[in-house]
Amino acid sequence: MIEHGHATHTGLRREHNEDTYWADAEHGLWLVADGMGGHGRGEVASWTAVDAVVNAIRNGIGMADAIRRAGAAVASHAAQQNSATPMGSTLAALKLDDQGGYELARIGDSRIYRWQDGALMRISRAVMDGERAESDATPTTASTRVRATHALGITPTIELDAKPVTGRCAPGTQFLLCSDGLTEELDDRRIAAIVSRTDLAAQECVDQLVLAALDAGGRDNITVVLVRIR
Repeated sequence: MIEHGHATHTGLRREHNEDTYWADAEHGLWLVADGMGGHGRGEVASWTAVDAVVNAIRNGIGMADAIRRAGAAVASHAAQQNSATPMGSTLAALKLDDQGGYELARIGDSRIYRWQDGALMRISRAVMDGERAESDATPTTASTRVRATHALGITPTIELDAKPVTGRCAPGTQFLLCSDGLTEELDDRRIAAIVSRTDLAAQECVDQLVLAALDAGGRDNITVVLVRIR
């Protein structure tokens, strides 16, 4: 059984929401994208990325190729705008299959966390099993800094590190996908304290995370998707 919650908020200092998300339990696909480019271009970039991934996955294309297609779609749209301002999007993606397997992929600084066995793990390509989430002071390696600067539509498609992290789900596993509007305001310990609350439904946890980020300043758009495996 899958339970999920999802929400997005413009935040307290931005006029527009450049985040886009997708939550589809029926097809086992969840996405968070954070666009960049300003003047409406960020919204277009994030939606273009999400739309491209959803269509590709629905047509039987694998995660890595779906993400590369999304990068090409954003780049193509940007090229048609004849603007000197870069246009791009981050992406955090989760795909579940019918056999209990998962695929996780991330481009840019939107994050993916896995809650399992009482610990919150920050998923990255550097550590296939994830990095134990401690706090915002967790050391950042050169490789993670490079990944954080990648973006669909800006990084050449051939250079995108789109290979997903794969694994098996266990009962009680949770996956959290979020834009940096959440992680700029809350450290990993605060996130873990909310995600770990079994007295709250998934949607209630999401609402608590968004409210906590707003209380902490809400300087950017905030998007949160939480998926629980029962």
